[in-house]
Amino acid sequence: MKRKFAFAAALAGIAMLAGCGGSVSYKDGTYEARSAEYINEDGSEEGNGYGIVTVTIKDGTIAGCTFRTYELDGTEKGEDYGMKSGSIANKDFYNKAQKAVGACEKYAEQLVLAGKVDSVDAISGATINYRQFVEAADAALAQAEQK
Repeated sequence: MKRKFAFAAALAGIAMLAGCGGSVSYKDGTYEARSAEYINEDGSEEGNGYGIVTVTIKDGTIAGCTFRTYELDGTEKGEDYGMKSGSIANKDFYNKAQKAVGACEKYAEQLVLAGKVDSVDAISGATINYRQFVEAADAALAQAEQK
């Protein structure tokens, strides 16, 4: 009996703490932000680039989001990302690069569904993109916050 009561009390405490965070109010509109540039520490160009998040706020909530990543020269990382001269030179790198590209859409979808950046989960194999997404999404939403 004591265990059930302690468990119920703990759940009630967690629920009360979750409600204490308050909700953020956003101004309707479209907001865009860019992450810092990522430079691979090993000196290679693999993975180098930045991300841009565009968030649409409607009726005070996140109604839409896109996340795109770019090479340092501004070329979007898309279906050709990971190729050399239009062909797949390294299949493992190409597959990893395409997984990262695919994660961009998933991160954006998670933000719309969850309504806050802290609830977006990282995807294995796409953690650089995740960090870029979080940084840019936080900055875009900061622009939208009603003070």
